[in-house]
Amino acid sequence: MPVTPGETILLIEDDDSGRELGLFNLRKAGYGVDGAADGEAGLARFDPERHALVITDLQMPGVGGMEVLRRIKERSPETPVLVITAYGDIEVAVAAMKAGAFDFLGKPFHRDHLVLTVQKALERRRLGQELAALRRQAAGVERPIVHASPAMRRALEIADRVATSSAPVLITGESGTGKELVARRIHARSRRAAGPFVAVNCAAIPGELLESELFGHVRGAFTGAVRDRPGRFRQASGGTLFLDEVAELPLPLQGKLLRVLQEHVVDVVGGDTPVAVDVRVLAATNQDIHARAAEGLLRRDLLYRLNVVELPLPPLRERREDIAPLVAHFVASFAEGRDLEVPAAVQDELARRSWPGNVRELANACERAVILCRGDALRVEDLPAAPAASAEAASVGAPGELLGVLPEDGLSLIDLETRVIERVLQMKRGNVSQAAAYLRIPRHVLAYRMEKHGIRRP
Repeated sequence: MPVTPGETILLIEDDDSGRELGLFNLRKAGYGVDGAADGEAGLARFDPERHALVITDLQMPGVGGMEVLRRIKERSPETPVLVITAYGDIEVAVAAMKAGAFDFLGKPFHRDHLVLTVQKALERRRLGQELAALRRQAAGVERPIVHASPAMRRALEIADRVATSSAPVLITGESGTGKELVARRIHARSRRAAGPFVAVNCAAIPGELLESELFGHVRGAFTGAVRDRPGRFRQASGGTLFLDEVAELPLPLQGKLLRVLQEHVVDVVGGDTPVAVDVRVLAATNQDIHARAAEGLLRRDLLYRLNVVELPLPPLRERREDIAPLVAHFVASFAEGRDLEVPAAVQDELARRSWPGNVRELANACERAVILCRGDALRVEDLPAAPAASAEAASVGAPGELLGVLPEDGLSLIDLETRVIERVLQMKRGNVSQAAAYLRIPRHVLAYRMEKHGIRRP
């Protein structure tokens, strides 16, 4: 049997001759295998990312096999454990099976019996993983992340490793790189997968409403609070809360979020007593978080608490190997059963563009091309027009061009601000989020200024 990555076996056996014989037989069968001379050493060596199966003797001095079984199942419930028992210890073996062992091997055991039992355990593990993947897809939480590039593969490998922990993860990357998709993947592959996944865009909710949205409120807490509201933290209880654009949180709310992360309680707006919550927080931002911390816009203590593991996602222009499979995926999904060809000329055109909007922009381009396609093959003319390299700068104009010659009788700052916002919105085709990013202000701030000045999206 060929060695499969992730199917290394850990053999824990205090008898030197028995351990060496077991290691020899497993290696001869084609498996990668690590050995440990006692339970304590075995637990120290166990790595759920490396070891697909653990084989442990039950009768060992110090940390015995039952304790090894308990602690391994506690740390990694999906890892199968085989126990080795002496002849006549059937009762002990049965107790181990009730405690979660996959099967037992009685001493002395034949090599063929050992290999067959290992094969069964690993096959059961693979079937369990496939079933879990199908359940995740059926639940609609985890969505496919199409990729072929080494850069994206490394990012997803990190995501899968941190999924089994409870540590906060900060996903960074430009808009459209797939930060929420990765957050969903982490949740779906975590021990909280059966719990809810709740996503909140911190930039899309006005600051005065965000506290109530996150932490909840009681009836009568403020004007319009006609009933109790649990808030997103309590809605995500037992699962995962995804805070998108977390760097846009107002400073007062950052302190309250820090308290939740440290104390695992929320202060309900208008409530008298803190409410305990059991939530894993994943966060994301397209901002330079360290620059925002240096500017005093992001609390450093919150940054350190959120950034236990930082997971940067590369922009599409740095992983061009992903463009072709992404195009095939999007065209197939938007075609709704039509068999559409993507000619080389279209592939070349898509591959040459810089995609500042990343995967989201590519998806929109593919959808447009499919809608406009009249035959069975996409055409270059069906794609959105490629923006000129300096189109954005030209459409808005340099600051000096906006101001021109300062009038002697004074200047309306409000009129100037209005003019800039209108031109940026026109440039961004009415996309408020993109306009806010261009103007380097939170989305809710731009939305407020648009309402204040009576500006409508084009």
